[in-house]
Amino acid sequence: MDIPRIFNITESAHRIHNPITPDKLATLGSALRLVSGARVLDLGCGSGEMLCTWARDHGVSGIGVDMSLLFTGQAKCRAEELGVADRLSFIHADAAGYVADEKVDVAACVGATWIAGGVAGSIALLARSLRPGGTILIGEPYWRQSPPSEEVARGCLAHSSADFLLLPELLASFQRLGYDVVEMVLADQDGWDRYEAAKWLTMRRWLNANPADEMVAEVRARLDSEPVRYATYTREYLGWGVFALMAR
Repeated sequence: MDIPRIFNITESAHRIHNPITPDKLATLGSALRLVSGARVLDLGCGSGEMLCTWARDHGVSGIGVDMSLLFTGQAKCRAEELGVADRLSFIHADAAGYVADEKVDVAACVGATWIAGGVAGSIALLARSLRPGGTILIGEPYWRQSPPSEEVARGCLAHSSADFLLLPELLASFQRLGYDVVEMVLADQDGWDRYEAAKWLTMRRWLNANPADEMVAEVRARLDSEPVRYATYTREYLGWGVFALMAR
């Protein structure tokens, strides 16, 4: 079990697998007013940077679940590096349907709502692990401006313009599901640049080191197209944020 290999290649050097920067991740932890001893569940945890830095900075404990064997291995190494491995567990598994054995204070799905079929399904899944009065974190794209055509939407790697909402509409959708939006931290263009542009150097170095690999043609095609595609579409039209929710 693993994610498609192309993602393990292009994001192998990433510590954070979404457009949030380390500073913004720290801002989010502070904004949530985390207390020492709080338990956090992170579904689709990637390389574990959120859990590891929050364990170091706020004394939380918790569990991260991800399908990538590479990323969960990196998360365990990061926890050892930061001296928090005794408080965190990283599980290589399909996060879809995962429910914690012990209720948590914060249940997060930051950038992986596809695991439960979208935002509503992910909120419902996270709620099963959450203690009463706890906080759900959802990381999700939104349109910074409505795409003028379906071609533009597809250029942002959406299937259609209906895949995402404008920010006010996304916030309203959380309220319709019965949740108060109690905090949000939004990515900026620098965060998008760090997430997307970092892949390009990783791809080039991978191509140099693996000239006979069966993935060479696909990685080469991505490196040829991604800088212009990203600058033309994603950077201009797509936002991304983490939203903190509490049930009414």
